[in-house]
Amino acid sequence: MVISVIGLGYVGLPIAVAFAKKLSVIGFDTNSAKIEDLKNGLDVTQEVDPQELKESGVKFTSDADDLGDASFHIIAVPTPVNKNKAPDLGYIKNACRLLGPRLKAGAVTVIESTVYPGVTEDICVPILEKKSGLVCGKDFYVGYSPERINPGDKVNRLQTIVKVVSGMDEKTLDLISEVYELVVDNVYRASSIKVAEAAKVIENTQRDINIAFMNELAMLFKRMDIDTMEVLKAARTKWNFLDFLPGLVGGHCIGVDPYYLTYRAQELGYQPQMILAGRRINDDMGRFIAESVIKRLIKMNTDITCCNVAILGFTFKENCPDVRNTRVVDIIKELWEYGINPIICDPFADQNEAKRHYDIELASLDKIQGVCCLIVAVAHKEFETLAFEKMLSPGGLLVDVKGLFDADAVKAKGFSYWRL
Repeated sequence: MVISVIGLGYVGLPIAVAFAKKLSVIGFDTNSAKIEDLKNGLDVTQEVDPQELKESGVKFTSDADDLGDASFHIIAVPTPVNKNKAPDLGYIKNACRLLGPRLKAGAVTVIESTVYPGVTEDICVPILEKKSGLVCGKDFYVGYSPERINPGDKVNRLQTIVKVVSGMDEKTLDLISEVYELVVDNVYRASSIKVAEAAKVIENTQRDINIAFMNELAMLFKRMDIDTMEVLKAARTKWNFLDFLPGLVGGHCIGVDPYYLTYRAQELGYQPQMILAGRRINDDMGRFIAESVIKRLIKMNTDITCCNVAILGFTFKENCPDVRNTRVVDIIKELWEYGINPIICDPFADQNEAKRHYDIELASLDKIQGVCCLIVAVAHKEFETLAFEKMLSPGGLLVDVKGLFDADAVKAKGFSYWRL
């Protein structure tokens, strides 16, 4: 069997490299520059060990005709939302249009991209049929296996996670299960494709809602002058307390997937309330943090018009280079509204991506000296032992979004301190 993996980002590349240890693999991406980087052993996502990448044996290509050599296809392309928060299925539709004319009789196509229930069978299959001239269920077969890649996580990897798989019929499900069992220790067979699609989209929606609750508590406790982290520390002593933290919610999954579910719900005439409420709260956290910083500085009698601010962290989460849908940018934009142009530093972030997506230039850590306010927005491991006292001016404000530092220790050094 020859496998093709279409889309070589945070999801597709680790899958391609894993399968290449067992089978022949074609790694396809439309980005020819990325293909050249991968051929040279360069992975900007940092999800695959450079040496492992060089030795993988994956045939990296941007020539769609190479897909015709495979009989098992995995589509792992982005599924973002547009400016109106509606699903943007352009990437997955284009992948199907590319693959369709190259489908062999008997081929199996598995979608890994996050979608709402029904996309695989109602949108992908018709495109594949039209472009291939083949009939699904007779000439080719489909399945769905949701990705569970967690960027930057070196523990929960492809091999160790439970891999949900599904197929259009029992025979297809058996084949898909057998293929994934080559690289995954534990495979779970979902009863249908729609069940697997729904399971994926609610995983991140559930997390989004839980974080939204914590963010709402942080806003409430701020008004009560209560330390949220101290409250959570006490609450954790109960055996069934769900341990979530307040913070910025971005990225390509948690900040996006709920909109796929609500879009489909609204199509069916149901107006979701809890899901959208959670999204509104989380989408507003950047503004809340920025406004809280400004109010704090004003209380400290700081002249906002000449206050220099630095922000540490620009990626959407800790210890990964991914800046897609980062909500740190919301803090930056809000500070701009007050005439503050912050210095932004992130040793993990892809500087080219930051420039391309947000037109933001990232500075090095040594550029931060004598600022009146230091905002630690992302909990990168490098920041845990940060010598913040060398960056802040005497009596300056340390804003600890993720609660990395001990509040009493910071105050003992003569600095002001605030966290969610």
